[in-house]
Amino acid sequence: MKKGSNTKLSIFDTFKIKGELTGEANRQRAIITILASNANPAERTRTGISQSIAKRHGIAWKNIYSGIFRDLDEILIPLEIAEEGGRLPLKRGPKALQEKGIPYYHLTKKGVLVALSISEVKNREKLLEKIFSQSDPKEKEYERIIKSLSETSPNFTYSIFQKYVKAFCDNKIKDLLPFDLSKLKDISDESLIIQKEILEAFLKLSKQDKEEAIRFLNEIT
Repeated sequence: MKKGSNTKLSIFDTFKIKGELTGEANRQRAIITILASNANPAERTRTGISQSIAKRHGIAWKNIYSGIFRDLDEILIPLEIAEEGGRLPLKRGPKALQEKGIPYYHLTKKGVLVALSISEVKNREKLLEKIFSQSDPKEKEYERIIKSLSETSPNFTYSIFQKYVKAFCDNKIKDLLPFDLSKLKDISDESLIIQKEILEAFLKLSKQDKEEAIRFLNEIT
């Protein structure tokens, strides 16, 4: 589905002055975090998501319901990040609604990829497995190295997903799928350049120099 002019994933948007995440960014991140968890279907309806977020912030869920509704129906679903996972029957209310039920949602493959970029998501190891269980041949090329790096350098690994998804949010990558890290090559990112430089230099060091370099880094981190 093509993005509309106002259809934009805002999970990295910040206020220009404060540098803090906007309300919309926090709300979308919270929705994706809930859908990425093992929450039961009732917690993944619009109402369930609103109640979960409201409880965390000590506010009335009805005050944020419209924002949750809009994020799902105008952003996450059109971008194919979330989709309807089924419907729950209603015992009360209008007969037509009882028969139709209320929808609950889950993440698509694209949504799982987005969830890997969000630090609040707690089960990213399982999501990583899920991504590669659904991968095409091109994506399979990254499986072994990314899984290996996620075990030894999880912060670095998930920062790559963060940069990849942020590039999509900033319209520097046309689409998230297929997952292809070569899309980042044309995007200048100083932190990735520095990390690559450090890794290449570290591999050339003697055993003693490596140990000294690690001690030095331990003193400053």
